[in-house]
Amino acid sequence: MLRLTPRRRVLLTEKLPDLANLILASMFLGQFLADRPFSVPLSVVGFVVWVGLAAVAFTIAGHD
Repeated sequence: MLRLTPRRRVLLTEKLPDLANLILASMFLGQFLADRPFSVPLSVVGFVVWVGLAAVAFTIAGHD
């Protein structure tokens, strides 16, 4: 089990949503800038990763 100090927990909680937004933007919105056709599976993977990282951030933030 990963043990985090309170400061590291706050830092991780602040940065995980930023990472999630970057992944969503690159996997979903980035497709509109590419010359390839839109890929629904790639968009779904981006959304699932975004939800997963947001859930991890909420879990870490709520951990006492």
